[in-house]
Amino acid sequence: MLGKKLVTAQKRGETRALCLGLGMVACSMMMYFFIGITIVPFYTKSVWTTETMCKVLKANIKDKVFCPNSEGSEDEEIFPYPCLQVWVNLTASGQEVMLYQTEDTLERNPKCSYVPDKLENPKEVKALIETIASNFKKYQTFPCYYDPGGTQTNVILSRLYPSKGLLFAFLWPTLMFTGGCLIIVLVKISQYVSVLSAWQ
Repeated sequence: MLGKKLVTAQKRGETRALCLGLGMVACSMMMYFFIGITIVPFYTKSVWTTETMCKVLKANIKDKVFCPNSEGSEDEEIFPYPCLQVWVNLTASGQEVMLYQTEDTLERNPKCSYVPDKLENPKEVKALIETIASNFKKYQTFPCYYDPGGTQTNVILSRLYPSKGLLFAFLWPTLMFTGGCLIIVLVKISQYVSVLSAWQ
């Protein structure tokens, strides 16, 4: 009687472990799919792939402009903000080009180097942009990214999805997939050993 209870408990444990392993594998595959349709296209679409050094030539704050909505979106209100324009000297080619914060900044407003997130207090927005302008004037030389193919003559300060960020995004589903497969293999080995012992 005790032997049957132990066998039943062992089978239940194996079933739960097998379900856990299969669940981990399924979750990791869904994470791979989500990363593949969200992050990877933005990474491959970006042409600013080569890092170089940029030197600030001028950083001016012009009159207020209106933050344009994304095409087809109506949930974001248009709000005015000071337009910061930063021009840099590109070390790789020696050209005078305009600097943008990220790829998204160029798409949202190509006239300004920085597009703030919507803030309720206009004074906070103004103070933030003035601080960014003073930092550019203070730290005049810094790394930036440019397009080696020449399709984009401007540069960006940082990429939305750099190579390290993409690898880090794939790290967790890979660990989960590996752990799930390991659990499944161990359960199968345990079942094989149990059958082999019973047969002997």
